[in-house]
Amino acid sequence: MVAMLSSCSITLPVAATSNPVGGKVGSADAQVFLQVLCFGGDASIRTAAKNGGITRISTVDMKKFDVLGIYQEYTTIVSGE
Repeated sequence: MVAMLSSCSITLPVAATSNPVGGKVGSADAQVFLQVLCFGGDASIRTAAKNGGITRISTVDMKKFDVLGIYQEYTTIVSGE
């Protein structure tokens, strides 16, 4: 119950280009435990663009989800053509 009340999610803009906003969206994520343990996650812009089939990036956003600093999930969201 406490964990549900103590979680937070926020999405922030990271970058924008002069490319037109396209209809494709791609994302990539990585999980972190205890703020130091990662197990092969890849939340890079390159991976997010590849996952969405995007060759011309328009915008990049980063979403962070956190539960009491014990578990974090980072998601990179890319839009473009």
